[in-house]
Amino acid sequence: MLIIAIILFGMLVGAGAQLILGRDGGSINWPMAFAAGLAGSFVGGLLISLLSGDGLDLKASGLLGSLAGAIIVTAIWRAVESKNKA
Repeated sequence: MLIIAIILFGMLVGAGAQLILGRDGGSINWPMAFAAGLAGSFVGGLLISLLSGDGLDLKASGLLGSLAGAIIVTAIWRAVESKNKA
């Protein structure tokens, strides 16, 4: 059950990152949302939680760090994707 919750949270965070950065083609790219959400949540959430002293508890700093990490991963993904198309 925890794995399903982690997957859903990652997808929501990834979709939120795409909404903040603007959607390509008017729709959410769900594979990108999944990958960016999980990677961003892991890196950003863990890093911000540890730096703020919250440890591994579920706190607002970890949630905001997850979103920030997903935004960074999504931006990098789009930059690499556009470079490969050109």
